[in-house]
Amino acid sequence: MSGSPEIEELPATQTGPKGVIHDWRKFKLESEDHESVPPNKRELLRQMSNPKPSNDDTQEKLNRKMSVQEYEMIQEEDERCLHKYRRQCMQEMHERLSFGPKFDAVFELDSGEAFLDVIEKEHHLTLVVVHIYDDGIRACDALNNCLTCLAAEYSTVKFCRIRASATGAGERFSDDVLPTLLVYKAGELLGNFMCITKHLNEEFFATDVENFLSEYGLLPEKDFAACPVEEENADVE
Repeated sequence: MSGSPEIEELPATQTGPKGVIHDWRKFKLESEDHESVPPNKRELLRQMSNPKPSNDDTQEKLNRKMSVQEYEMIQEEDERCLHKYRRQCMQEMHERLSFGPKFDAVFELDSGEAFLDVIEKEHHLTLVVVHIYDDGIRACDALNNCLTCLAAEYSTVKFCRIRASATGAGERFSDDVLPTLLVYKAGELLGNFMCITKHLNEEFFATDVENFLSEYGLLPEKDFAACPVEEENADVE
């Protein structure tokens, strides 16, 4: 079973307009290919990214305003690098606001005891989706494939599956009620969908199952990592 995750301390970023500008300049400097950047531009970027001048800086440097050269340089910043910086900031914020353990696969439960454990002992913030299936049933195979796809996109949800015969209550899960999908959180049953294919088309895909669960409010927001990413090599006008 999953234990409570260790909370890693993430590097703090500066807040406020000046802090954001400084973080962006520092990120830009670190992202630049130093071999392709002229020495004068690299030095200027270094000065712009340093919030505290060295002791040998003159009072004029301390008090000077942004030069035209610096202003034009900021205006000409590469759009791809800016997009990467924004995504990094969003990722850090996402990680700070994410709680509970993470998963990225469908877990096979081999007994009724394992079934009860995942319901009763999983983290109280974790949504648990259990697929009760049997071999040789086409709809069960299709749902297993769908849940594998969803597990990669919803890492805070624990997707599990268990054969009907392994539940200890196989008589309740005959072939005509399979596949059955059960949804739990903090030990409470939130969704009970016996023969879930009655709610789907004869041929269904992961997006169909996703939409069905979302209609019942049984899926959280999709993981940040699953958001579409623009091609890094896309042309920038």
